[in-house]
Amino acid sequence: VVPMLLGNAFHARVDLPGLLAAAATRHPQLTVFQADVLGRDARLIEAVRERILEAGARPDDPSVGVALAAVGSSDARANAATAELASTLLGGTNWSGVRICFATSAEPTVAQAISALEQDGTERVVVAPWFLAPGLLTDRLSAAAATACPRARFADTIGGHSLLIETMIDRYRQVADALPGRLVRSA
Repeated sequence: VVPMLLGNAFHARVDLPGLLAAAATRHPQLTVFQADVLGRDARLIEAVRERILEAGARPDDPSVGVALAAVGSSDARANAATAELASTLLGGTNWSGVRICFATSAEPTVAQAISALEQDGTERVVVAPWFLAPGLLTDRLSAAAATACPRARFADTIGGHSLLIETMIDRYRQVADALPGRLVRSA
C-alpha cells in the first residue's frame, strides 16, 4: 500500500496501519506492506515549483513571494517537517521568499504568511498548495488568500503531475525490492 500522503502525521502513523492490521486480521492469508508516505521528495517540490511557474511566476523574479500552503497537523513535528520545505522550494530561484502556512488550526495561516511576505518586500504573491488534489481545504485557502491579498495568484495542486507518478512508483518499488520473490512486479 502506497499512502497518498505528503506528511507522516496521524493518518500515516495511526489510521492507515490500523486499517491494514484490520484487513490482515479479517484475511489471515493476506500479507500487507505499507510503503513510506510520499513526503518531502525532491520531485514533488519540483512539481510544486512548476505549478508556481504555471501560475505566472518566473524563477528569476525577485518581486515574487510564495506562500506554501499545507494541511497542517496537531503534531508539531509534522508541521516542523513541512516548514522545512520552504527553503528547498526557494532554492534555485530569485524569489523574495517562501513562507509556509497551514489550512487547518495550525499557524501561520495563509493571511499571516502573505502579510509576512509583504512585510519582507514581496510585490507579487503566489499561494502554492502542498496538496495532491483540490478540495474543501484548498477552496478555503484560496478564499482566505483572496481576502488577504486580492492580487495574489493561486497555483494548482500537484495533481496528476508525472513527478507524482514517479514518486508513487518508487515508494512501491522500495517495498517490493526489499521483499524479493514475494510480490508480483510489473515489467
